[in-house]
Amino acid sequence: MPLKLPARLLAEIQGARNRLRHAQVLVGFDGFVDTILHVVDKRESATRYTRIEKMGDYAARIKSAVGLSANFELVPQMVKLGGNGPIMANAINSYGSKVTYIGNLGDPGIHPVFDDFNRRAVIHSIAEPGYTDALEFTDGKLMLGKHASLGAINWANLTKHVPEEKLFQIISDSSLIAMVNWTMLPYMDQIFAKILSRIGPRLEGEKRLVFFDLADPEKRTREDIAQALRLISKFEKYFRVMLGLNFRESCQIGEVLGLKTPKMTEAGVMQHAAAIRAALKVDTVVVHPTAFAGAANADGEAVVVGPYTDHPKITTGAGDHFNAGFCMGQLLKLDLEMSLQMGVATSGFYVRQAASPRLEDLKRFLRTL
Repeated sequence: MPLKLPARLLAEIQGARNRLRHAQVLVGFDGFVDTILHVVDKRESATRYTRIEKMGDYAARIKSAVGLSANFELVPQMVKLGGNGPIMANAINSYGSKVTYIGNLGDPGIHPVFDDFNRRAVIHSIAEPGYTDALEFTDGKLMLGKHASLGAINWANLTKHVPEEKLFQIISDSSLIAMVNWTMLPYMDQIFAKILSRIGPRLEGEKRLVFFDLADPEKRTREDIAQALRLISKFEKYFRVMLGLNFRESCQIGEVLGLKTPKMTEAGVMQHAAAIRAALKVDTVVVHPTAFAGAANADGEAVVVGPYTDHPKITTGAGDHFNAGFCMGQLLKLDLEMSLQMGVATSGFYVRQAASPRLEDLKRFLRTL
């Protein structure tokens, strides 16, 4: 009898430690301090309360206060490093790969929330971090951000802190480059264009993997999204482009590309990933709803059901952990199905443990599946 997918992945990654340890990865360019919060439903005592568990119940409370007023108590659960880039980079680092991070983690000094990350990765911080209050519910989260410092993520400030020749060397030495959170970074198109014109043409050897995560582009205009997609498509000339999307983002991108809105089924997501890939002419498109993930590349399509839980310890960062796991699978040259399995397992461990898995943690978790 053929091995089930988790067992197949477990067998494939038994000798992965050395391969991952020798891989160099560049991630950028955002950085946030995240405060994870629960919203109080009923306060029972000074130390006990029940939380509002469903996002719809919170919305109903807000709606009932229209024209009046309301008071909501927020209880901090943890303060942690945040931003799509740091969370993804931290997860990649936990698998043993050498990570270089460029972003806004504090200036002139790195914010203390990034101290542990700073000890394990090579960090070039170019600005103060942003701040996010993440209101977590069992069926989703609301991210309330303070983004004033993100305008400093631009080409001039980037190359002031990391000179262009050094940036070229970092990219040249990397097997994987991940550029995430385009939506919140107003000058990311400028950075894309400069890398395409000044660094891409100088690269030699096998094409490096480059991963993009637009990160909830709904607040950007249709024209802005279309321009970003044009730039991402151009990266295929110098890199192997991977575009990662959650289901909602895939619908937004599909709408800009003139594609039909997909059904949130396994077949619908796979077909939508393939349609986006064909429209953009890139190597790989991956779409990850909560309960499963689908992807398409030149070899075809695949879908994998994830280890979903109704009672996560944390959900903020789950998508970034999926992206890290999927990219590590691709870095290990696993096929599409096993890369998806590595993505959903990495995310599944994280939401249960509120921590990034090491390779041994992932192996133990796969055995439970």
